[in-house]
Parts: sequence; C-alpha cells; structure tokens
Amino acid sequence: MTSHIRIPSVVLADFCATLFEAAGVTREEAALVSTSLVDSNLCGHESHGVMRMVEYLAALRDGELKAGVSLEVLNQTGSVLVCDGQFGFGQVQMRRLVERLAPMARDQGVACGTLKHSGHVGRLGEWVERIAEQQLASVMSVNDNGVLMCVAPPAGTQARLSTNPIAVGVPTTTAPLVLDISTSMVANGKVRVAQVAGQTCPEGWLLDSAGQPTTDPNTRFADPPGTIRPMGGYKGFGLGLLFDVLVGGLSGGFCPPAPAGEVECNNVLLIIFDPRRFQGFEHFVAQSQELCDFVRETPPRDPQSAIRLPNDRARTLRSQRLVEGIPLDSGTWAALRERARRLSVTPPEVDSIEGESRS
Repeated sequence: MTSHIRIPSVVLADFCATLFEAAGVTREEAALVSTSLVDSNLCGHESHGVMRMVEYLAALRDGELKAGVSLEVLNQTGSVLVCDGQFGFGQVQMRRLVERLAPMARDQGVACGTLKHSGHVGRLGEWVERIAEQQLASVMSVNDNGVLMCVAPPAGTQARLSTNPIAVGVPTTTAPLVLDISTSMVANGKVRVAQVAGQTCPEGWLLDSAGQPTTDPNTRFADPPGTIRPMGGYKGFGLGLLFDVLVGGLSGGFCPPAPAGEVECNNVLLIIFDPRRFQGFEHFVAQSQELCDFVRETPPRDPQSAIRLPNDRARTLRSQRLVEGIPLDSGTWAALRERARRLSVTPPEVDSIEGESRS
C-alpha cells in the first residue's frame, strides 16, 4: 500500500507559492498558479495538481515556461479573439483570455477565443466552471502543439494524438454543471501519478509498445513508449482527432506531427455563449436544472447508491478536503521536498497517514 501524507490546502498552496517565488516568479503569479494547482487536488484531480510543480519548475529553469509575460492579442473582431500566450503560465493566460472573451460574448451572444504558445492550463473544468458562475455557457478544448503524442488509433501500436481534453460548463439554478473529460481513457497525468506513487493502473487504460494490454504505468514512458487507449475506441479517437484540428488549426499552433524544433505547450480553443442573446437566461437555466433533476431521480440499481452528475464527485471531495486536508502520495511529497531543498525553501510539517513516519 502506498504511503501518504496529509496537508491543509492553505499550507500546501503557500508552500508551492514560496517555491515559485524562490524560482523567480512574482508573488501574484505564484499565488494564482499555486491556488489553481491545489484546487485540482482538492477536487480529486491529482493529475493536474501539485505533482505538476516539478514539471513547471523544470520548465522555468530551462526557459520553456516564462513568468511575467503578457497576453499578446494577434487579432480581434467583435466575436473573435486570437491570442499568443508567449509561453507564460497557462493559469495566468487563461484567466486573461476569459476576462477578455466573456464581455465579448455578452455583447455578441457568442465569442470564440484561441490561445497558442501557452503553458499547461491546468484543469479545464476550472475555466468552464468560472464562466458558468458568470451565467454563461462554454466549450473548451486544448491540444499539446503536436509534440506530445500518447494515444494510438484503434488497432495501432504507435501514438498519433495527445489526450485532447474537452470541457463544457453551463449554469443551472443551483451549482454549475461541468463536464471535463479526456478523449482518451485517462489523462496522461493520471498515468504519471500512478508511476510516481508506485501503483499499477486499472485494466483498460494502457497498451504496451506492442499493442498489448498492460497495467504497468512505466510502459507508457518506456523506450519505445506504450500508449493510452482512446475513450470508447473509434468514437473517442474521432473526437480527439477533430478537436485537435480545431484547436491547432484555429489557434495557429500545430497538430501532430509538429514541425522539427517545436516545443510542447498548450493551444486552446474556447467558445462562450450568453443564453440571454438566445431564448433567454431564465429558459436556459430552467431547462438545465430540470434535466439535472430528472436524471438524479433515476431509480438506482443499488438502493444505497445515488445517481451522480458530472462534477458531483469533485464538489464533494473539495468540501471534504477543505476540512480534512489534502492527501499526497509519498513520491509526490518527496519530489516537492527535493525541489524545496534545491531552492533553499523549508517545507512545512505534515501528518503521515497509512503508517508513514512524520516528516
């Protein structure tokens, strides 16, 4: 059994922000990015949480990720916004993109924005949920600039796409309804989480380099690498394929295979709708809430189990972890401690669970 530590979310966010500041990031950007990463852990999305700190700090050191850069607007009309993130933090540039695009959607009814050359934008659900809280609906997707390839077509043994996630967020009369999924069986980061934690992956996630099923996360990062299965076979692969074209083609980024010398980054496609410009906000949220209620009233196969909608689990976990603290596997915590040592930052004290000694 993998050992874990538990740490309050506020303490973890402050620790991560201190690491960023020690690496030369401004306090404002450090706090914003750290809060976003920790929020992913709060919601149970460890693949987009603080395990990314190691990756981000290495990219900063190597100049592949840049702090303090602006969002460059390349083209703007009444309903189209085309931007270059200049390899800045994805969480910073996405916030700026949403802040510019939402007023355009209110004015035009629909607004479409793209962002190329962005650092990792984090959990897509964060952004569409923020937009839904403004009483707007949105659809979002990203690709990895044609560089990261980890999903093979059905019956194939070599990767041709990345995991190309899709997120949709809509307001209801209560909490926003949010869907955030990969077009693959699982996000690449979740395989990395299993590898760092020394765990196996569930059956059905991975194929080795010969196209044979495996539960070993190390095969995904071996030479030659294994692949992640597409969600739903040809259906998921088809979605990933078409969204890759939309994201890469409209943003000015690249689809696989990227030209020689291109670096891995996120390219973004974001479309925002203002229901008021269609049949009215009241009609929209009445329909969204009615459908949610109708689905929740479905008789469950197991009387002890409730019917769940997208984001229910994340919302429940977030409430729980805000009180109990965030569990981190010992591999992730050791990696963060090592980065702290290199940056001369003192880690906070944490409580162990599952028998690990206090560190």
